[in-house]
Amino acid sequence: MCGIVGILDPRATSMPDALERAVRTMARTLVHRGPDAEGTWSDPGAGVALGHRRLAVVELSEAGGQPMRSADGRYVLAYNGEVYNHGSLRSQLAGSGVSFRGSSDTEVLLAAVARWGLERALDACEGMFAFALYDRRERSLHLVRDRFGEKPLYYGWLGQRLAFASELKALRALPGSSFSLDRDALARFFRHNCIPAPASVYEGVRKLSPGHLVTFGPETPPGFLPEPRCYWSAAEAVEAARARPLAGSAADLVDRLEDVLTASVAARAVADVPVGAFLSGGIDSSLVVALMQRTTTHPVRTFTIGFADRAFDESGEAAAVAAHLGTDHTCVEVTDDEAAATVARLPSVWDEPFADASQIPTLLVSAVARRDVTVSLSGDGGDELFAGYNRHAWLARLWSRAGRVPAPARAAVAAGMERLPPGPIDAAFALAGALHPRLRVRTPSTKVAKVAKVLAASAPEDAYLALTSHWADPLGLVRGARSGGSLAERPDTWPDLGGITEQMLWLDLVGYLPDDILAKVDRAAMAASLETRVPFLDRSVLDLAWRLPLDLKLRDGQTKWVLRQVLHRHVPPALVERPKMGFGLPIGAWLRTRLRPWAEELLDERRLLSQGIVDPGPVRRAWALHLSGRRDFGYELWDVLMLEAWLDEWAPSEGR
Repeated sequence: MCGIVGILDPRATSMPDALERAVRTMARTLVHRGPDAEGTWSDPGAGVALGHRRLAVVELSEAGGQPMRSADGRYVLAYNGEVYNHGSLRSQLAGSGVSFRGSSDTEVLLAAVARWGLERALDACEGMFAFALYDRRERSLHLVRDRFGEKPLYYGWLGQRLAFASELKALRALPGSSFSLDRDALARFFRHNCIPAPASVYEGVRKLSPGHLVTFGPETPPGFLPEPRCYWSAAEAVEAARARPLAGSAADLVDRLEDVLTASVAARAVADVPVGAFLSGGIDSSLVVALMQRTTTHPVRTFTIGFADRAFDESGEAAAVAAHLGTDHTCVEVTDDEAAATVARLPSVWDEPFADASQIPTLLVSAVARRDVTVSLSGDGGDELFAGYNRHAWLARLWSRAGRVPAPARAAVAAGMERLPPGPIDAAFALAGALHPRLRVRTPSTKVAKVAKVLAASAPEDAYLALTSHWADPLGLVRGARSGGSLAERPDTWPDLGGITEQMLWLDLVGYLPDDILAKVDRAAMAASLETRVPFLDRSVLDLAWRLPLDLKLRDGQTKWVLRQVLHRHVPPALVERPKMGFGLPIGAWLRTRLRPWAEELLDERRLLSQGIVDPGPVRRAWALHLSGRRDFGYELWDVLMLEAWLDEWAPSEGR
């Protein structure tokens, strides 16, 4: 995996040496993404320069170095990613007369573009990537991002120059650059704990959306951002799959899923460096590891993190799965104080506001894995494709009953539930679980709060927005914000997929997955110079998932039923069947204890007033209620704290 940067100065106002020096400065902020080599290429007459930091994974020699020029000299590529089917593409291209200098997938991608054109080459490639392709003949720059959004790419005009990079810190390093906060983007941040594409935290700087490309030509005027083109649409792929439903017995369909997943895992386990896998002991990561172990003759290296708080620790379950599968397993026990100490690093790793608290364990486990491997497979994407979140199982069912109750009555019940302190709820469920195993629930107060949100909603679409929102009124929280505008807030733009459950699956696939989950994993892993690969995010897996009947994903209230059937062929159910927990930490409790002094400083009312970004009133009220134990506002307050910590490190002048 790598880091890419570049500049396009269409009026060629930069001195030749200054252009190359600038991209080199930008690239050196991304050493963590590519510690093995640095490369630059420039054409001062065209006003273009590309920079690259390399993490060597496939073709370790200089033959894989970048930026790379095509054999005919027309194209120059700065590429971050992996094309998993590059071997078969190489054979096709070689059969048509193309010769190759090395064995890298970068060279295959360049040859495919030169022979077939950019969009046909993209259609042929199965992989994850973000890249910049400069066409020397047409004097045009193409920026491209992969279908699912595994790899990041930011771009925008900084003065008279277009700049792009894998991370915002590289754009900030460009001499003469200046930035101002996008307050509408901050409102979306407070709703979703991340900033959804195509916005970024800075005005005029965009994230390229998954499955899109944008082209800048010689006639593109400085300051103008062309509308990106969609070369692959998740909505169209889902609708095409639903139009070809699969028939057959459940056993036959389980067989078919196992075959497709096995092929995807095997493709992502190929590298010229050591490969391992994250293992939480849950359904998705256990299945990836089981299939990975099935396709190799040596023990797979697996990694997990253990925590002192058993409500958030799955290391024992992961160890049991590892022992059954015979992996070479590493578990590092981390104290609460050690995990909390990681907080100071978060703003530098996620260099725009990001507040998914599972960023901490993801950062820790990535560092552990990097000691032994350069590539790690993960189980991300299984929830979004196979209905793994609790809301997938119960929202439609709950609404079918609650929706019949008059709205005022629902709202009154919801208000009463919201006033219940979390402590007594957790204690009551702990007692009930001790009396009857079926009543054991992890973090029950959080689940009660979610039910209250659904009861207060006006429609199932509104309920989904409430369940995926942190602050209920983000526009009121961010001063100067005018529009939230996230996809979850615009149900009129959602595809008609036959019901709220399928719509949630699609929304999670195109929103929550790339903007939160994949951004979390990419930044955490690359901070440790670790490449991550995601077998669930393959077009063949998506197609099969959406061709399966819904009752194979959700059956008798159980999520991911069909995935479980595949896993049970390799791991006994007793080792993996337990309530879904997620990869989190007790942030709410930490804010009342070990993180309280840090939080008090960042949430100081005078500080918030002087910044003029966040209205201190709602924040201070939430802080007081949280400290009293009457409410748990841990997630909401974490959003504010992550913004404030980010402002301390990265704020433009208006946020100081």
